[in-house]
Amino acid sequence: MRRTGRSMADSQKAVESVVFPAAPTRPEEYDTATRAVLDHIDRQAIRTVSDGRPERTRSGYAQDWASWTKFCAASEVPVLAVTAGTLVMFVEWLWTQPGWKKGTCTAPSTIDRRLSGTVVSARAEHGVRLEEGIARLARNRLKQLVKEMEASGETRGRGQAPPLLVDHLARISAACPDNLMGIRDRALVLMHFAVAGREHELSFNRVRDYAETPAGIQADLRVSKVRPRIVPVPYGSRPSVCPVRTWQAWKDAAALDDPDSPAWLRLHSRRHTVQEGGLSPEGIGDVITRAGERAGIEIRFTGHSPRRGLATSSRLKGHDQIVIAKQGGWAPHSKVLAGYLEVVDQWEDNALLGVL
Repeated sequence: MRRTGRSMADSQKAVESVVFPAAPTRPEEYDTATRAVLDHIDRQAIRTVSDGRPERTRSGYAQDWASWTKFCAASEVPVLAVTAGTLVMFVEWLWTQPGWKKGTCTAPSTIDRRLSGTVVSARAEHGVRLEEGIARLARNRLKQLVKEMEASGETRGRGQAPPLLVDHLARISAACPDNLMGIRDRALVLMHFAVAGREHELSFNRVRDYAETPAGIQADLRVSKVRPRIVPVPYGSRPSVCPVRTWQAWKDAAALDDPDSPAWLRLHSRRHTVQEGGLSPEGIGDVITRAGERAGIEIRFTGHSPRRGLATSSRLKGHDQIVIAKQGGWAPHSKVLAGYLEVVDQWEDNALLGVL
């Protein structure tokens, strides 16, 4: 009898069947209980992310949703019926509503923000499943209304914040009185400019967020409506407009020894003594406006002016958009930032240069 050279065990292994795992259940085959559990997980995740937003952002979204519910009541639209068509109706309704200034109507930028807030709130707060780009048709309608407005010569809103430039900083610094309020205001305006900050970003800063190094300050803007960032602030060439030296002067004058203390304390309006708590975002903006008025500058600056001013001034010195975006926390190819820089570029990169 011939031997095949294979053992009995080898033969058994050869004939053993291969067991394949069962195919996983597809989402459309989930039972009701599974769907309910997954919906609950989704709602919890959305709520967690929503609760992590800055208070000012949450407050803004709440105002946007309140405006939407008012529209729904006036138009007899179900409050959760957030569709492409109802959002167009919302835009047209908002267009006729009173603006911030008596005798005016709602500004286009406010309407655009109301759209965003309504869509976010419908998803995050009320669990409404909305397709991507749900507000695209409404924004197209808004663009049409803006064109009609511009053709008629009508103006709405406050317009863009004027940039606070380096020459303005010098005048503001020189005009700050030699008392605790003047020392704080000088430091705040310069730091606001240096980090291209948003009002709420500076409002949330604590003393420990300004880490001093041999080269300057590492400013930790840990609370931001977009994303936290750490901004390097080097020493300035002129002490009077140096954000590092003026911060150090304010820190010493106010005896900011507690690292958890608000970096920008409230002061009594007449006695200039330290009050409990730090400046609110609105308070930060008020300091900027008051500093410009004190210096006799006829431009009315707002809390956004230092941010725009850094972008403009940096571009005037030839810095690239990517570098500027990193300093101020803009997206690298932000359309808003590009609009700020275009004011400079229209003269530096002009088709008529060298022609006439």
